[in-house]
Amino acid sequence: MRDDELSQILREAKTIAVVGLSPDQGAASYGVAKYLQRQGYRIVPVNPNASEVLGEKAYPDLLSIPFEVDVVDIFRRPESVGPHVEEAIQKGVKAVWMQLGIRNEQAAAAARNAGLPVVMDRCMKIEHYRLFG
Repeated sequence: MRDDELSQILREAKTIAVVGLSPDQGAASYGVAKYLQRQGYRIVPVNPNASEVLGEKAYPDLLSIPFEVDVVDIFRRPESVGPHVEEAIQKGVKAVWMQLGIRNEQAAAAARNAGLPVVMDRCMKIEHYRLFG
């Protein structure tokens, strides 16, 4: 994905659901979400084993979130991504982002077929910092 496309996703997003957001402050998902929250994004934790992360109510899955979500940022093993992408499509999100080290071509194809831009194997925090400083 080109820089202008990444910039557009990050500029237009207001609410980011972070699938696999851990309450563990040492976890990569926590560090990325905290950075994004500090940049002004509303972070929505999606973790069935947490009730709250970063001061935000956690939800067990994307479809349980009772409001609009712009981007789904996925911190799950590649083989576990598919169901989250299907939920993202059902929810009507605007983009799917798979974090650094995460690639699932089948899930990406499903998202693209639904008209969603897909970012794979890139860190949202790194890309935000690189593009916006």
